[in-house]
Amino acid sequence: MKTFWRLLGFLRPYRGGVAVSFVLAAAAMGTGVLIPYLVGRTVDEIRDGGANLWPLAATVAAAGLLRLAFSVNRRIVAGRVSLGVEYDLRNRIYGHLNSLELAFFDGQQTGQLMSRSTVDLQAVRFFLGYGLIFIVQSLLTILIAAAVMFAVDPGLAAVALAPTPFVIWVAFRYGRLNRPATQEVQQRIAELTAEAEENVGGIRVVKAFAQEERQVSRFNRAVARVFDQSMVSTRLRAFYSPLLGFIPQLGLAGLLFVGGHQAINGSLEVGEFVAFYGYVLMLTSPMRMLGMALGMAQRAVASGARVFELLDRDAELTAPADPRPLPAGGGRVELRDVTFGYGDDPPVLRHVDLDVEAGRTIALVGPTGSGKTSLVMLVPRLYDVREGAVLVDGTDVRDLDPAELRREVAVVSDDAFLFSATLAENIAYARPGAGEAEVRRAASRAGLDELVDQLPEGFDTLVGERGLTLSGGQRQRVAIARALLAEPRILVLDDATSSVDATTESRIKNALTEVMEGRTTFVIAHRLSTIALADEVVVLEDGEVVAQGTHEELLDESPLYREIAEKGLPGQVFLTRDDPEREVAGL
Repeated sequence: MKTFWRLLGFLRPYRGGVAVSFVLAAAAMGTGVLIPYLVGRTVDEIRDGGANLWPLAATVAAAGLLRLAFSVNRRIVAGRVSLGVEYDLRNRIYGHLNSLELAFFDGQQTGQLMSRSTVDLQAVRFFLGYGLIFIVQSLLTILIAAAVMFAVDPGLAAVALAPTPFVIWVAFRYGRLNRPATQEVQQRIAELTAEAEENVGGIRVVKAFAQEERQVSRFNRAVARVFDQSMVSTRLRAFYSPLLGFIPQLGLAGLLFVGGHQAINGSLEVGEFVAFYGYVLMLTSPMRMLGMALGMAQRAVASGARVFELLDRDAELTAPADPRPLPAGGGRVELRDVTFGYGDDPPVLRHVDLDVEAGRTIALVGPTGSGKTSLVMLVPRLYDVREGAVLVDGTDVRDLDPAELRREVAVVSDDAFLFSATLAENIAYARPGAGEAEVRRAASRAGLDELVDQLPEGFDTLVGERGLTLSGGQRQRVAIARALLAEPRILVLDDATSSVDATTESRIKNALTEVMEGRTTFVIAHRLSTIALADEVVVLEDGEVVAQGTHEELLDESPLYREIAEKGLPGQVFLTRDDPEREVAGL
């Protein structure tokens, strides 16, 4: 019940519309209840000669038109409320998702989040916009019709309405059994959405390894799980919905038997009997609708629980109540006894101390899993340390507004993400207000001139979802252009040139040499030519800094670095002391 009352809270901004919907529903039901009474009067009038037949027929038609008008306007108002709730919920969910820290998304499936934002939201929306009105409308119809019937003939009304308590009991029992079944259906649909999203996102891998049949088989299993669980709910509905339609017929049978005898012996007017018959027929639909609406309520509660599970998840990485302004400086970065790990997993960084002077370029080197990327992600406070502190220009990043800090730190990762937008819009993402000339200059510095000339609409060309129309190297160059346009205080290059050819890499490095001058830069490198850009090299192993110095110093002092330089690691290209290309590389 707590979830139900919380769902009703979404109607608070639309309480005026809800009230109007209820009034219109009551008016429609009131005019609807009037029609059987008028029909009964018409039957009596026919028996008495039909002198007033025309006014009665006109009144029935007028009541029908009024009911039509009230119903149409009620649906329009209810639809506006429903869409308003959907509008608010979509914005609230998306805004809340964007407020959550990066660590939250590390443990979530995109498809699951999409399902909560679409399928579950629709279930909530339909109940709040329509289902709630159906429940109230059905109850009003039952109450008004029952009141009129008891006013005309209490005994006959008791016979006709005797099945009503059983209808209510069956409806609630159906709701109690259907709720867990519906919750499971919603979960299976979320799993299916996640499967579909993952398959579409990884379509290149699927095609590359000719695994279409395997993916289709996996998807079929997910669809089968949805089907099997939906059948559980369908079997419940198949039994209880007809049952809810059958029980009121018992009241109709009782009315025909008892009321028929009364009409025959003259204790009940034929018109009154016809009116009673009309009222019982009128109650059949609301009783069935009440069961359907209660089922809709159960689905909404199940979906609402999933939505609230998301909305109730508080952001763990937040801006301080009174953030300090980022002081002026060149981007000095300090890590003081930093220990960091993801969630409850063991630490990936242990007691790291690092002091990077403003304007210096630091290359981070180490085996896979040594903590290089984790270290640089702490600088823009994408994650919080477990112990110790990260300082930028002397200020703990936890004391700063994250948005202000991140505007001063540009990150280029080895897996560049592009939005389904134009090339220009992707480059300008870091600075939406940047002019066309600035975008063009950043693109040129990142070596995109040739690509722009090849694209059919130049900078206005759509790059496709995730930039799939571009190669990996082209996407990285776009990401580099985006970072260059940001003019950050601190630049992070996470193996940012790994997917480009030697000629393009040379052009990018020339641009990077220019842009890194006077700017603090972290370079996670797998190529000696990239290491050559650094003033200093930091070697990490098992989450600890094991060596620090220039390339030459580390070759003499660090066995691990020397081993890496001489033997290399998968994907790494290093040169040794005696390699003739060292002179070309500038070392």
